[in-house]
Amino acid sequence: MDRRRFLLASLAGALAAPVAGDAQPAAKLWRIGYLDQGSEANNRLYVGGLRQGLGDLGWVEGRTMVIESRFAEGKTDQLPRLAAELVRSKVDVIVTSTTPAALAAKHATMTVPIVIGFVADPVGSGIVASLARPGGNITGWTHSGRELRAKYLALLKDAVPSATRFGVLWNPANQVHQPSMQNIEDAARQLKVELHLAGARESKELERAVSGLMKKHIQALVVFPDGMFQSQTSQIVALAARYRLPAVYGLREFAEAGGLMAYGANVATMHQELSASLVDKILKGARPATLPVAQPTKFDLLINLKTAKALGLTIPPSLLARADQIIE
Repeated sequence: MDRRRFLLASLAGALAAPVAGDAQPAAKLWRIGYLDQGSEANNRLYVGGLRQGLGDLGWVEGRTMVIESRFAEGKTDQLPRLAAELVRSKVDVIVTSTTPAALAAKHATMTVPIVIGFVADPVGSGIVASLARPGGNITGWTHSGRELRAKYLALLKDAVPSATRFGVLWNPANQVHQPSMQNIEDAARQLKVELHLAGARESKELERAVSGLMKKHIQALVVFPDGMFQSQTSQIVALAARYRLPAVYGLREFAEAGGLMAYGANVATMHQELSASLVDKILKGARPATLPVAQPTKFDLLINLKTAKALGLTIPPSLLARADQIIE
């Protein structure tokens, strides 16, 4: 080949070759759905925990993944519609928080991977086949909420030893509340105290429920963990304060907002450490069916001493010594 033909051939090859910067295909932007029974405002910590956990694992929001959130704002009957929206938007995985959200996601799809969270009894609720081998398209973590019902009552009795009449605020729309009632009823028999129940499906029913319990002369209140209740944290804490009720909650945010006590797993931390890890594994090819449902290893007890003082209540030193966090 003469010099002129060589130069022309080289130029043609250079023009045909792709520009180096365009040779690598753009990284896929994975879409992660987030579905919760509660409110957007009160879920910022939870979504933030998921985002932080994914970031710790190398995911960059807007570049390698994006989170699309849906919140029922306490209206449990909206969850099926919101779950269907996420499926139609073709997310790659759905993360849920609360039992009703998990069930709505399960009914919406049998193919999109689902990572459940803040679920009290995933086996008993029919969400997974077993904790060790959940099967289907679902894995996640449980906060072991059913077992904690008895603990709520025992802690509240320790805080108010003279109390013999306890109210329980629960949500009939939450599929795990009714089955778990037996746990707290068994504890009441052992402690030889009376239980009085009041259900509220919507925020507008909360005041009626608590005022109805007061007519039964309750001396303390147990509030079951629930997404609708979480969306109304300020209202429920205000109701307990108005009626001067010592109350225990299953979410730390209630104690931080002025509730007397809270006991349970840190949901934001669980999303950061467990939900994010499971999403990471799934997006890298793992099958949810083979990923065991995780269980918390630590439960936090928070006591709000400022609230105790406002109630004229002296928390026994033995109970204070067991607290993981004291709010003053």
